Amino acid sequence: MILRNSNGLSHAVVALLAGNAAFDVLLATFELRFLLADAATDFFDPAVFGTLDLNVAYGFAYMVYVATGIVFLVWFYRLRKNAEVWAGDLQGRKPGWAIAGWLVPFVNLWMPRGIAADIWRASRWQPYAADEARELTLLNAWWTFWVSSMVVGGIATQLYKRAHTAEAYITASSWSFAGYVLDIAAAVLAILFVRRLTSMQHAKATGMIPATQ
Repeated sequence: MILRNSNGLSHAVVALLAGNAAFDVLLATFELRFLLADAATDFFDPAVFGTLDLNVAYGFAYMVYVATGIVFLVWFYRLRKNAEVWAGDLQGRKPGWAIAGWLVPFVNLWMPRGIAADIWRASRWQPYAADEARELTLLNAWWTFWVSSMVVGGIATQLYKRAHTAEAYITASSWSFAGYVLDIAAAVLAILFVRRLTSMQHAKATGMIPATQ
């Protein structure tokens, strides 16, 4: 089996994740402005933020999100294939699940984390050694924030759909703001995880660590 270099892909993933975080900051700021506004004295067009049309911002944010997902899946699949070379017997799922696991509803809330942990173990110097204390802290922190942002963001979307009063919009906006904050934290942690795991595989590949055939 052939090892696949993922350095270039990792740079693209990191850049796109940073773009997602930037849009999250912008949209979270809009939600915060709405929450802090005094309806009696403050008025602003909910579709405009300064000179920015929010419909355009949401459109760009969605495109960056989709691009990030596609490039991330390619990166993740490539690292999973490398893990097969070093410690295929430690991989609990077939390589195809490195992509499919993210796309199946509910399954995507737990399966990719397990695949990532298997890849991590295969990518370290001693794949078959026991996990060190807090070794998977970065992975677990990223996953916790990512799942939380998905759940909270989903709740916010449903609340917005059902909102018909000022109080209901405030509640939905509060949940949306919390979702953006969680997503920003998840993006930062994802950047650290991508950089760390890619670095581990690069060090192992260039360090001439024997791979199983």
